[in-house]
Amino acid sequence: MVEDLSDPRRVEPPFVAQERAMLEGWLEFHRATLLLKCEGISDAGRKARPVSTSKLSLHGLVRHMGEVERSWFRRCLLRDPDAPPIWYDPDVEDSELVPLDDADWESDLSTWLGECEASRVAAAGFSLDDTGLREGDPCSLRWIYLHMIEEYARHNGHADLIREMVDGNVGW
Repeated sequence: MVEDLSDPRRVEPPFVAQERAMLEGWLEFHRATLLLKCEGISDAGRKARPVSTSKLSLHGLVRHMGEVERSWFRRCLLRDPDAPPIWYDPDVEDSELVPLDDADWESDLSTWLGECEASRVAAAGFSLDDTGLREGDPCSLRWIYLHMIEEYARHNGHADLIREMVDGNVGW
């Protein structure tokens, strides 16, 4: 039987709560899940891409989610379309994912955590019905929260499989 992740930083939201508290709780739950999936493993393990046809690694997922946080909360919600990308290289497709040879885990982790905090601060000033702009179309904070939960949940599934393939750890 696979044990569930158990850590005080990862709290499942209550079954009954106000909508915003529930959305924010689930987003925090999934942010913590990604963090925990990346702990207790070597730098080489975090950079490993065990699926030969994929660019995904634990380190790359953290960088990807930093870009996603910036895109949805800063570019869309705060309507700052010129916010610069973090790891974008126009000469490299999926440049937040690869290459990682010279990537520094502590720096990249700090950047991702900073983007998560910037997202929290940005969202705090808006109601769920307030809208930003995504490619010229209005996009509510509610939609952004739901999309972010989906995005993290999907990539946390990837992180589960990557971690199991790299060092055999499952469920945490």
